[in-house]
Amino acid sequence: MSKASDLREMSDEQLTFSLKEARQELFRLRFQAATEKLDAPSNLTKLRREIARILTIQGQRQTAAGPAA
Repeated sequence: MSKASDLREMSDEQLTFSLKEARQELFRLRFQAATEKLDAPSNLTKLRREIARILTIQGQRQTAAGPAA
């Protein structure tokens, strides 16, 4: 899990890659939760927050870049 300051230092490509990995991990954890093999249910919440942080930073960068006309 990364802090927002660590995520802000990443490039756009790195953020996209981190988002893809986080979503795949969330998918796997949801399957484990469904089959009752999940060790730490708190990981679901942590991962969802991580995804939200990444999406927020990407949105801020798009807003700062201005409208793509």
